[in-house]
Amino acid sequence: MRASIPSPTSGVWSLGPFPLRAYALCILAGIAVAIWVCGRRLVDRGHHVDDALTVAYWAVPFGILGGRLYHVITTPQPYFGKGGHPLDAFKIWHGGLGIWGAVALGAFGAWLGCRRHGIPFLEYADAAAPGVAIAQAMGRWGNYFNNELYGGHTDLPWGLQVHEWSDGEAVRNAAGDAILKPGGPFHPTFLYESIWCLLIALIVVLIDRRRVLGRGRSFALYITLYPIGRIVFELMRSDPANHILGVRVNVWMSILVFLAGLVAFIHLGRRDPDGGRPATESVSTSEI
Repeated sequence: MRASIPSPTSGVWSLGPFPLRAYALCILAGIAVAIWVCGRRLVDRGHHVDDALTVAYWAVPFGILGGRLYHVITTPQPYFGKGGHPLDAFKIWHGGLGIWGAVALGAFGAWLGCRRHGIPFLEYADAAAPGVAIAQAMGRWGNYFNNELYGGHTDLPWGLQVHEWSDGEAVRNAAGDAILKPGGPFHPTFLYESIWCLLIALIVVLIDRRRVLGRGRSFALYITLYPIGRIVFELMRSDPANHILGVRVNVWMSILVFLAGLVAFIHLGRRDPDGGRPATESVSTSEI
């Protein structure tokens, strides 16, 4: 019998009258870890650990709003197309957050928070970079619980079994058995991306500890690295998507973000060629 990874048949649990949705829990857990990592790295940069949460009050709401706006704009059919309903655009618990919108508006919110509280934005962005990557890795597991973001058929032992899905629950036949999507098992692209994000976090931390990066370059490095993997995983995905010139929209966006990140990384390096902190400075045990 072929080995494969099973998928959950439910993404919602009840706590009395209150539904607990796995997608939301994964995102919230990722945000909490990102703030914790950011706080520890801010201490290494001479700031207070609570500054991470202070700015997060601004960054997180903007990030969620930006992620949802990006998703709705690039995938409008479920909300404004045939059979869609505009009010469904507000049902964020059903999934649908675009990382590019989340990072863009989240960074804007962080800039506002830093400006208001007198915290250097580039230092905050550098402190936040690996935590943001870890948050993405954790958030992708929400897609696992939603039975989404999978690729084409694979015979590899880590192939993913995916269920027909409706409003947080697997569709079942008359016998009560969950119905699997035909053509499986599928590539678990959500898992590939999760692992890639963890690798990015590790790379950023290891390079940053060597004190060779100027201010803003840790964040720019994250922005440059993430699209490389995203392009690969996006091309593997088999879910419906809008295309431009026969290529998925998110692939084009990944290319643009990669170029923007590369330009920022080079520019910031020229502006601060000796690095943002003295090379002789000892590594704090608080750094992650």
